[in-house]
Amino acid sequence: MNLAIRGIESNIDPKNADTFHGDLHKDLKADYIIANPPFNIFDWGGERLHDDMRWKYGSPPAGNANFAWVQHIVHHLYPTRVDGFVLANGSMSSTADGEDEIRQRLIEEVLVDCMVALPGQLFHSTQISVCLVCLWFLVKDRSNSLMKHSKLHDRRGEILFIDARKLGYMADRTHHDLDPVKDIRYIVDASIHSVVKKLSMRLLKRVIRILSVSVSPHKEHGYFLTPGRYVGTEEIEDDGIPFEEKMQVLT
Repeated sequence: MNLAIRGIESNIDPKNADTFHGDLHKDLKADYIIANPPFNIFDWGGERLHDDMRWKYGSPPAGNANFAWVQHIVHHLYPTRVDGFVLANGSMSSTADGEDEIRQRLIEEVLVDCMVALPGQLFHSTQISVCLVCLWFLVKDRSNSLMKHSKLHDRRGEILFIDARKLGYMADRTHHDLDPVKDIRYIVDASIHSVVKKLSMRLLKRVIRILSVSVSPHKEHGYFLTPGRYVGTEEIEDDGIPFEEKMQVLT
């Protein structure tokens, strides 16, 4: 339907596709992968795929496909190449059903290159729009000459965290949007060139927080990948009203 209402011709086969149980590209290894998989699918049939070859970093929970998508993407990525995908912000810190163990292995095997926290209300077609979303950028192998022949900054042993939740503007009453030049270009430049090296890892002028963190301290943070945990949060001005009094008023 999404294709049809935009006048895009395509052959989508006579039945619904099933990426996990009917992978039509089993031998594909891609140079670049960009994906926006559906968030938090609970009925994806994971109980029938416990020993799937794609689950190199741990068997994803049967009740949530988020880390099945992550590992499916990594499985199809050509060594030394890059992928980027959108996931619900819960994927950065979930500890349910072994998701934290999968995230830990991804971190320890130095696949995670950059995490970007985005504003909420970016989606037009789902209730998830009220939640924050995040961008994951993974590089399957950063040990060779990939960085020498690309615009990417050499971040081997580090993960770049970008908190961009304050960027963008309200396009209408319910939807947030990002300006291609003022916002998206700004994030891209921060990611590619690691401007953190030049800006003392502090709050930047356009309300974007950025920090490059060594892989090793992640154990102290429970292997969470939430940018705010590393770059800090803005100080909230004290209004002088005691919490107990404020809570009574709110109640």
